[in-house]
Amino acid sequence: MDGKELLKTMSEKRRDNKNRILQTGESQRSDGRYCYKYVDNCGKPQFIYSWKLVPSDRAPKGKRDDISLREKEKEIQRDLDDGIDASGRKMTVCELYEKYTRVRGNVKPKTVDARKSLIKRLKSDKIGNAQISAVKPSDAKEWAIRMRDKGTAYVSISCDKRSLSAAFHMAVQDDLIRKNPFDFKLSTVIEDNREAKVPLTPELEQSLLEFIQGDSIYKKHYDEFIILLGTGLRISEFCGLTAGDVDLEGRRISIGHQLLKHTGKGYYVDKPKTQSGTREIPMSKPVYEAFRRVLENHKDTGVVIDGYGNFLFCTRRGYPKTAISFEDTFHGLKEKYNRYHGEKLPEKFTPHTLRHTFCTKMACAGMNPKALQYIMGHNSINMTLNYYAHATYTSAREEMERLTS
Repeated sequence: MDGKELLKTMSEKRRDNKNRILQTGESQRSDGRYCYKYVDNCGKPQFIYSWKLVPSDRAPKGKRDDISLREKEKEIQRDLDDGIDASGRKMTVCELYEKYTRVRGNVKPKTVDARKSLIKRLKSDKIGNAQISAVKPSDAKEWAIRMRDKGTAYVSISCDKRSLSAAFHMAVQDDLIRKNPFDFKLSTVIEDNREAKVPLTPELEQSLLEFIQGDSIYKKHYDEFIILLGTGLRISEFCGLTAGDVDLEGRRISIGHQLLKHTGKGYYVDKPKTQSGTREIPMSKPVYEAFRRVLENHKDTGVVIDGYGNFLFCTRRGYPKTAISFEDTFHGLKEKYNRYHGEKLPEKFTPHTLRHTFCTKMACAGMNPKALQYIMGHNSINMTLNYYAHATYTSAREEMERLTS
């Protein structure tokens, strides 16, 4: 090619309206907007646009300012080199979460309900329609603040954040994005205003049991409270107990399932809450005596749920009790007890209060942490050790009072 042909070729190169040479794949539309065409890793043509060719350009008056086309091209090339799926980056947060729920479909009915609620909240918030590639950590944090300002409880925001973080982690694993914008500690953004779990003191526990035993309405629940306070069972595990789960001779309780009730599904039996939930719990003497009385007065109502029957704790209609069955019981008991006693039951008084009390009591007594973890069915030893942190202070205070009094 001679000099004249070279000059002719250069003059024929595409230029923008400022006479700047456009590179391969670049073009300028009639309205002045720049376009870049490329082929993604799946072999499909893709297009990106910008009102600016280079960073020093200014966007036309009235047009949304954005990074320049050349800057976008560099990002695209980086994504292509790293195997990032450019088409997947355009997925919205709602679409990503819906995909996450599809690939993680084997979940409990309560989880299905929680997912539906989160999708509804996402669709009503601007982050739901945002492309996942555009969501920055600051956007995720602003979302948490908006949820708080709408009156959403901290625990609900925390659950939603955990779900969204899992969905974005999947996107990172799928090479759709590089970083997870929800990978931050929520309490650094909004105040953790959850009420602290308050265990019953030994004095309050004894006073409560004496009150229940002597009350004409609540004395029928006495053995239930003895068992819950003496085993640390989750209420769903307690409700699922059958006659076959209790071995009086061996003084042990076998936990291998839990009983739940769902608005749409009704009663159903499921595996324990955690992988460590399957276990055998030894009986203390008070727990043994309570179970002995329960079994002496027990009659099989004939109700069978998912192959399980002969449930120990049933309503007057013969159906096994569930967590919901105990809500009114605990509320009414708290109101009545507090009317007649100076030391009140905690504001949040639920079956979990009794589980929390048992675990704290065992930690204070110096039980081996691994043994306590096994009894409680905790997946993580860290969860069990948290009780020892609380117990250490309690024990230290009691020791100081004993030595200085």
